[in-house]
Amino acid sequence: MITPRPFVPTPTACLIGCIMSAITWAPDSGYTQTVGDEAELERLRVKAEEAVASDDPEGAAMAMGRAALMAKRLSLVKRDDSASVRLYQGAEALFRSQEHGYRAMSLFRRAGGQLPASSGVCGSLALAQGSVQHAIADLSGDTAPPAALIERARRWRETADDWVTVVAAMITDYQCP
Repeated sequence: MITPRPFVPTPTACLIGCIMSAITWAPDSGYTQTVGDEAELERLRVKAEEAVASDDPEGAAMAMGRAALMAKRLSLVKRDDSASVRLYQGAEALFRSQEHGYRAMSLFRRAGGQLPASSGVCGSLALAQGSVQHAIADLSGDTAPPAALIERARRWRETADDWVTVVAAMITDYQCP
């Protein structure tokens, strides 16, 4: 008969287990989720761009709405760093603006593409215009973003500047008052 030998962990196994426990059970889940959330934010933004390229404004609006929620989450997770908070709040406003713009495109198509556009389309464009102005104010703050976010902040600011022009052109094209 074979008698099972009891498991006796080695010091190396104990050390690895302690490190894994410390990483997994960090007191503030923001430390363990930040990289994942930032990657998810970028994935959603890219997904929206792909939806626009595929002529799917409704899908783009959904993806940008989710990106805005992720930016909001990141602003709450990074609440101890005021520059990061302001940056992510600006990103949230930019993504909301894009969501409203893409939603306006979708509504216009659903309504048959008749000019002048309906009040719902024009209302969505007005929301887009207001949100992008809010984004520009947040993204051009006096405080420099953290070093890890400088490139992202520059890209979001350029996107916001371009989006102002896009929204203005849509308002003109859809003959909104």
